[in-house]
Amino acid sequence: MEQDGTGTEADGGAPALGLVGLVKRFGTTTAVDHVDLTVPPGLFFGLVGPNGAGKTTTLSMAVGLLRPDGGSARIFGIDVWADPVAAKRLIGVLPDNMALPERLTGRELLTYLGQLRGLAPATVAARTQELLEVLELTEAERTLVTDYSAGMRKKITLATALLHTPRLLVLDEPFEAIDPVSAATIRVILQRFVEAGGSVVLSSHVMALVEQLCDHVGVIAKGRLVASGALDQVRGDGSLDDAFVRLVGARITTEGLSWLAS
Repeated sequence: MEQDGTGTEADGGAPALGLVGLVKRFGTTTAVDHVDLTVPPGLFFGLVGPNGAGKTTTLSMAVGLLRPDGGSARIFGIDVWADPVAAKRLIGVLPDNMALPERLTGRELLTYLGQLRGLAPATVAARTQELLEVLELTEAERTLVTDYSAGMRKKITLATALLHTPRLLVLDEPFEAIDPVSAATIRVILQRFVEAGGSVVLSSHVMALVEQLCDHVGVIAKGRLVASGALDQVRGDGSLDDAFVRLVGARITTEGLSWLAS
């Protein structure tokens, strides 16, 4: 067994993320329907699916933000719901529309969260400065989070996910509302994280981005995982776009809207 640096044992040979039979219902609607997913350590894994397919709900249950109605989620062998504190020490999360302390600046937010995680003050200060510089947030030094743009909020949330050097990053649409220059920077950060032995699970609607970054991919549709494996295996001889349309059973139509050409 390998120590995770916090006094809690994490199984070094266990998957970075293991989901077994995850189920979530909202009233009569089954949003996630018995999802099984294994992400080995050291992978850059992309999770794709149509709007409303269950991606965000699945990831929320995987990281302990939403309690499942059935099944289990494990981070490096640690049950997220049986031992949430130990599991959350190992992960950095960028959820969809994460609520942030609005009346803090970016630096104050990172300092506050670093202290909550028990990091040494000098470590918090150094990492905060580096993250603000790399993510180009230093010019907003006096700007409160409540006044951040959508892209800035996405970047400061990513900074909070990276601050404590997690072993697994779970990122829900991390490039949404991000400008091209910042997106290029974030791509390099994530690629280096994986090269150094970290694991990333990323959800995105942009197939070209997933093809560029990810070596493995899962496709979710109507709450079920309909495909999972190496990128080349899932997309076959065509593009990931083509495979996606085929796997989710989408119907592309050009009928109607004739008035647009009038």
